[in-house]
Amino acid sequence: MTTTWLDMLLFGYYPYLCLTVLLLGSLLRFDRDQYTWKSDSSQLLRQGSLRWGSNLFHIGVLGIFFGHLGGLLTPLEVWHTLGLSLANKQLIAIYGGGTCGVLGLTGALLLAQRRLGDARILKNSSPMDIVILLLLAAQLALGLLTIPVSLQHMSGGEMIKLVEWAQHIATFRGGAADYLADVSILFKLHLFLGLTIALLFPFSRLVHIWSGFGALTYLVRPYQMVRARRLNLPAGHNLP
Repeated sequence: MTTTWLDMLLFGYYPYLCLTVLLLGSLLRFDRDQYTWKSDSSQLLRQGSLRWGSNLFHIGVLGIFFGHLGGLLTPLEVWHTLGLSLANKQLIAIYGGGTCGVLGLTGALLLAQRRLGDARILKNSSPMDIVILLLLAAQLALGLLTIPVSLQHMSGGEMIKLVEWAQHIATFRGGAADYLADVSILFKLHLFLGLTIALLFPFSRLVHIWSGFGALTYLVRPYQMVRARRLNLPAGHNLP
């Protein structure tokens, strides 16, 4: 199938716009509005389903994020070296991603019901809080809807197209959109919505994710050296 101008726009150029805004926007927000660099908690307003919803959502989303990151950007030669066939890789993606997707979507729905169903929490929510939560829930639902499509292509052919697209985008190679010309519309919607969430990232509470990654640096930081300071006091002066 021939690549259309819309495919080229959405999957050839749009990804670079989204990634540029994500990185530069996050940097500018950190530089100018550090007091907003956080995820405002509504726990004091009502605990309710917060713990279940938040835990399920974060476990699911983090599992999907790292699964997509490794699955899409790891060269195929690495999987072959490890003795993992494309069919087995696809099974891992389906069952692993499906499990994380169900957990994440369940958590997102609990959080959405809590935020939209409580007048006090809704009043203290920004429009972007609601938009991002609903977009993430829709993205998780779209990801689950792609599973039946993947089950019809267990040879790994559709997965290869997505991997090639992601790796061409990541390495700034041309022709990335060509790999998506004939993939299912569900995959295209899933990719487009994911890129749009990346575009909105710096303008939402999602920026607190950077703080989570930054906290990992504490694991490898050098020990602090604390030295005693000698005070030059006048003769006969005693410290209190």
